[in-house]
Amino acid sequence: MCGRYAASRKPEDLALEFEAVPAEGQSPLAADHNVAPTKDVHVVRWKKERDAEGALTGGGHRELRVVRWGLVPSWAKDVSVGNRMINARVESLTDKPAFRTAARTRRCLVPADGWYEWAKRLDAPTKQPYFITPQDGSVLALAGLWEVWGRGADRLYTCTVVTAPATGVLQEIHDRMPLVLPPDRWADWLDPGREDVEALAAPTPPEVVETLELRPVSTAVNNVANNGRQLTERTETVAEPAEQPALF
Repeated sequence: MCGRYAASRKPEDLALEFEAVPAEGQSPLAADHNVAPTKDVHVVRWKKERDAEGALTGGGHRELRVVRWGLVPSWAKDVSVGNRMINARVESLTDKPAFRTAARTRRCLVPADGWYEWAKRLDAPTKQPYFITPQDGSVLALAGLWEVWGRGADRLYTCTVVTAPATGVLQEIHDRMPLVLPPDRWADWLDPGREDVEALAAPTPPEVVETLELRPVSTAVNNVANNGRQLTERTETVAEPAEQPALF
C-alpha cells in the first residue's frame, strides 16, 4: 500500500518537470516530508480546455493542481468516504464503482520524492520504517486517479494512489507498492482518450525498481505530527527485515 510519502519540490519545479500549467487561484503547498491521507497534495492531470461560453474546445493541457488525498466519488453522500479511499488496487480498478469511471477518464500523476513503508523486524516487535526513493534524487510519478465532488463553492478535488503487487527487492519490505510510472508512460496515463486501463496500468518496469533505494529511517516518521527533511535521512541502527508475507 501507500499510506505516507514525501513531497518537497516547489510547484514551479514540478510544473517544469511535468510540463504542466499551475491551476489558477491556488496557494502553493509547502514542502512536506510526511504526507498523510486527507492532506492537500499536488497532482498532474489533463485539463480539458473550454471557450468563453464554457463549451469544450477539444484541446487541453497538463495542469498542476492541489487536491485532497482520499478519493471522494461524485456520488458519495459526504466527503468522509475519502478517508478510506487513499489507495486503489490495480487489480480492481475497472471493477469497483468508486474507481472504474475515474480509471477510464480521470487519471493523474502524483509527484513524490519517495514513499514510506514499514517492515517487520527480527529483533523487535515494532516495525522498521523505510523511505523508498530514487538513488539519483529524481522525482517519482505515482499513478493516481482524481475526482470532483460537489458543486460551486463546495466543489472538492480529491485523488487516490494506485497500488500494485510489489516487485523485485521491494518484496523484502512489503507485498504492495505504489504503481510508479516512468516518464515515457506519463502521456498515455494522462490521456483521457485512452480507456485500455489494463495496458496503461502495466507493472512498474524492473529497471525502474532497480534504481530505488530502500533507506531505513527513524521511527519519528510514525507520528504524522512530525515533519522535516530529517525524516528521510538514513539511520544505521536497524536489523535486516524479517521475511514478508507471500504475495496474494
